[in-house]
Amino acid sequence: MPRIDAPGVLDTSERRLAALTADAARRWGTLTAHEMVCHLSDSFRGILGDRPVTPARMSAVQRQLTRIIALHTPLPWPKGLPTRPEVDPRQLGTQPAAFEDDRAQLRELMRRFAGPGATYVEHPIFGALSHREWMIWAYRHVDHHFRQFGI
Repeated sequence: MPRIDAPGVLDTSERRLAALTADAARRWGTLTAHEMVCHLSDSFRGILGDRPVTPARMSAVQRQLTRIIALHTPLPWPKGLPTRPEVDPRQLGTQPAAFEDDRAQLRELMRRFAGPGATYVEHPIFGALSHREWMIWAYRHVDHHFRQFGI
């Protein structure tokens, strides 16, 4: 399973992000490319503990099953699932401002997340994760949304 901290993966993710344009057409969902950048940034901020994110109401069994499927199988993540309101730019998340600035913030957050010494709070859906699972989550989340915009 690809991980954001594997050799070359962060560099590739940064190149994909650099290829994104503010007016890129989405393949599914409702977010604009700029809103997606803000969503990813808020997701990293939430996991890094920089902004609060409320946990999803799920049983322990649901949480565990969802974590296993999302992080330990090659199944693609479902398209169009609702996200936590704190990372949704149309609800409580960060509103898009200047595209280049928001894109630069996402790049820095990806680096910080994958860097040595980073610490993480519990994931609002999956709960506590190992370092390996965090790196898989980061890659899969970014990849999911980059594919949403064809990059």
